[in-house]
Amino acid sequence: MKKAVLWILAIIITLGAAYYQRKTGPTYPKSISVKLNDSTYVLRLVRSLGLNDRPEVRLAVSDTSIRARLFWKRFRTTDDYAASNFRYMIYPIRSYIMNRILGMTEEKGLYAEVPKQPAAGKIQYYIELTDSKGTQTILKNEPVVIRFKGNVPGYILLPHVFLMFLAMLFSTLAGLMSIGRLPRYRRYSVYTLIFLFIGGMILGPLVQKYAFGDFWSGVPFGWDLTDNKTLIALLFWILAVAMNRKKERPFYAALAAVVLLIVFSIPHSMLGSELNYSSGEVTRGLAMILFLKNFKKILN
Repeated sequence: MKKAVLWILAIIITLGAAYYQRKTGPTYPKSISVKLNDSTYVLRLVRSLGLNDRPEVRLAVSDTSIRARLFWKRFRTTDDYAASNFRYMIYPIRSYIMNRILGMTEEKGLYAEVPKQPAAGKIQYYIELTDSKGTQTILKNEPVVIRFKGNVPGYILLPHVFLMFLAMLFSTLAGLMSIGRLPRYRRYSVYTLIFLFIGGMILGPLVQKYAFGDFWSGVPFGWDLTDNKTLIALLFWILAVAMNRKKERPFYAALAAVVLLIVFSIPHSMLGSELNYSSGEVTRGLAMILFLKNFKKILN
């Protein structure tokens, strides 16, 4: 009974951490609420585009009398904003799951194009909306940022996501069992290390290579947070497995589980690779460097 409770608790914690990570991540669509012609719309503004995706910003607005303009420029440049008009479009959805299971056959709304960027390139944008009551500008002071990425094959991405989820699940389970002094935590610690190594250190760099052109952007080559947090979690789990190899030392498993939970609750792709438009090179964790500089200024 106790094991069943720990399994359920581990699943709940893992799903919660995964949801939080995705919901708070910088590539998750930004949701805002706007009122147009006395109707309230919740707009989910795109913040990540694959190189094979349509380079468009979509507004889920069904009122064709609404007029909208998109203002955009390349991120971290002195470029002037350019403008694109939104057009009402209807696109067919070609997906068996969406068509047959969810009953969705088309996607419609207002669409505006942005110029496609190289992998790790970014575009920032804000929007102007006009209805019968006038014009409103949204997000001009806090523009939305789109990061472009290469397309990762499903046979690499899906196993990566699955194994990282398993690593998180077994890590949490091992941590809970170590706290409860259940000897099986040692077995689940080994499973965690295996899944984390394959998912994070083998498949992870392959995902990074397809998406942004580099196998590894963490220490010692850069400050990419996704790579570095994977490395930190791996080191703690290597320590935990090594310390429990000949003798039960549950403290190390509990510590490694807490560390993995913390680092994998950090939003995915935060402080990641970014194209420097001045040099034409992809900087690794530029945002992290800027954050550290600003943090030092605050302390001083």
